[in-house]
Amino acid sequence: MQHSLTRCRGDAARIVLPDAPELAVDSSPLNAGSGSLADLAQRERFLEALAQGVADDSVTRVLLSKPTLKGDDLERVTARPLVLRGERCLSFVFKHRTKDITKNEPVNTALETIADLVGTRFAHAHLFTHDAELQLMMSRKGRYTLHRARVGANGGTVDDVARAAVAAASDEDGAQHDRQKHRFLSLDAPFLAELGVTTARHELVPAMARKWKQINKFVEVMSHALESAGLGANAPLNIVDFGAGKGYLTFALHDYLRRQAAGTPRALDIVGVELRPDLVTLCNGAIARCHLEGLRFEAGDVSSFVPQRLDVMIALHACDTATDHALHTGIRAGAAIIMCSPCCHKQIRPQMQLPPLLKPMLQHGIHLGQQAEMVTDGLRALLLEAHGYDAQVFEFVALEHTSKNKMILAVRRGGRQDTPQALRRQADVLAQIAELKQFYGIREHCLETLLAAPAQALPA
Repeated sequence: MQHSLTRCRGDAARIVLPDAPELAVDSSPLNAGSGSLADLAQRERFLEALAQGVADDSVTRVLLSKPTLKGDDLERVTARPLVLRGERCLSFVFKHRTKDITKNEPVNTALETIADLVGTRFAHAHLFTHDAELQLMMSRKGRYTLHRARVGANGGTVDDVARAAVAAASDEDGAQHDRQKHRFLSLDAPFLAELGVTTARHELVPAMARKWKQINKFVEVMSHALESAGLGANAPLNIVDFGAGKGYLTFALHDYLRRQAAGTPRALDIVGVELRPDLVTLCNGAIARCHLEGLRFEAGDVSSFVPQRLDVMIALHACDTATDHALHTGIRAGAAIIMCSPCCHKQIRPQMQLPPLLKPMLQHGIHLGQQAEMVTDGLRALLLEAHGYDAQVFEFVALEHTSKNKMILAVRRGGRQDTPQALRRQADVLAQIAELKQFYGIREHCLETLLAAPAQALPA
């Protein structure tokens, strides 16, 4: 599937650390000096910013990563603010290798917990607020560096514009535990009954429980991507969904975008593209019976359907190189958001020549297949980076809900792509791609070949 969105950028915001100079809006180190005292000062500035952010309700999430102890079973810690029985707390998720432990702590205790973990159990600490991000990193020698990420529209950081969407895909609970879990869709939506997700009385069909969760997670991830890209509730959108199937996600996105506008006019053109004519007929029939505007289904595929305009491109479960063709369409059209869920990685595996060091590990078919998938999608993400996108690869939903759970989410970077800095960045990424191909003996990657061909203009 494929959809498109446009990206806006607003004035950069700033974070002011307590008793410290205001941080510049860039990604340069903020070290005040060298030596152990200066290093500790960076750590204290981070913790003070955290305490201030919790006090003024600007903190949205804290992430501790990169364990300092070899073999540590605790891999990552996340914390989010919540209100529990009227008391302000932080909700922790301690992610171990084999289990996750959730724990809620009052604010003062929670701040002490984080302070105890930073620098002892974890080398990296990320503080996300409504308008910026701070990154505290400790080197192997114990030296601290504090970075301030650049700021994009609506408070989303440019360097991590898709990170909120990644977090949405990995976290199951919201910030408020004193209420029922938030759903982005309502079971009362008429299209759900038309597609067999609910009964005529709008009750969830038990066999569709996993599909219902997948639909909601998809809309949640997309909502965060829209917010990060600076697309308001009334922004006109042209969206194409390649391989739409029965249209569960296509209908759901249309419903969410229409309700997001809160009854005000919104120009939507959402097209579900599907090869099977019977499904196209079924979906268009449901559209007619539900009296939906701005949504339609057409017969075709990514090679035959050329959109006149593309803001958001979505291609979920496109088989093998169909994913590459979808990515190519999104890049060439300048889509603001590209969302793909790859499937059937067949092109790269036969080409791979195993480096001698990896042969003992990759002699097992399952390992070789997993390696081929990782290399294929890793190269796709790098090619997106080289062509002006910030790309993330993450788990969409848990394996218990679908075996095809990997997602590539890319958001187009703002600003000119022909500046010396942008060109250096592109050259570095292209060099990484060439090195990876040489390491594995890969001769051709479909997306790279498509991007190297002369660009064809979209219809006016």
